[in-house]
Amino acid sequence: MTKAMLIDLSKCIGCRSCQAACKQWHDLPAEITHNQGTYQNPPQASAKTLTFIAFHEVEYQNKFHWIFAKNQCMHCEHPACVSACTVGALTKTPEGPVIYDADTCIGCRYCEYACPFDVPKYDWESPLGLINKCDMCYDRIQDGEEPACAKACPTDAILYGERDDLLAQAKKRIAENPDKYVNHIYGEHEVGGTNHLYISPVPFSEIGFPDVGTEVIPRYAEAVVKQTPTIAVGMAAAASGLFWFLNRREKNMKLAEKEDEEVKG
Repeated sequence: MTKAMLIDLSKCIGCRSCQAACKQWHDLPAEITHNQGTYQNPPQASAKTLTFIAFHEVEYQNKFHWIFAKNQCMHCEHPACVSACTVGALTKTPEGPVIYDADTCIGCRYCEYACPFDVPKYDWESPLGLINKCDMCYDRIQDGEEPACAKACPTDAILYGERDDLLAQAKKRIAENPDKYVNHIYGEHEVGGTNHLYISPVPFSEIGFPDVGTEVIPRYAEAVVKQTPTIAVGMAAAASGLFWFLNRREKNMKLAEKEDEEVKG
């Protein structure tokens, strides 16, 4: 059975306990943001901030809403990042999480370009030039524990469990509280389904969630990767041709100069 998390945006109070727990478990440092060089809440994910809380003020159906939305890797059922990775540094596990192996990564950033949610982040400060992303605390899951963010949430805005069970619970909440939630479970069908699911009191388009459609994306990523060897060979052939042309021209110029010197001599 696939593990997942259900995030109820009506319950999130923006305390950022999930964010702090994530940093603590993964031993990640605080970040200095562009706000006068002080330590502030990061405005987006990075190689050192794998999950973050975004704040939105939304007026919907004549009502004002303060929405705090947790953002992180969506752990797609059919991850484009895995399909795009040329060396197998990203893996879709049987349990659901998409995990990353830094020892295998070559820093090509194909995963970053392929992800429809803009999740993998390049570590510009690392001399190795690697990426980082949420791994859904896969080591904890393997030990039978819930992810650190879910355990730290004081309002039960983050629930961890089997994906089918969480979908059933999400549908029940929406059915029983039609005035409280929009009739949409984000992640149920997006890009073929994800293992982070959301329910919300406002439309997801109002809080910056991308409209990625329901079609599985990896086929596009795979097409790019499949073309990579062809492109590389073409570029190598072009470079070889250019080298041959320049080398031949240089030889001809030297030969002409030698003949000219012989004529003058």
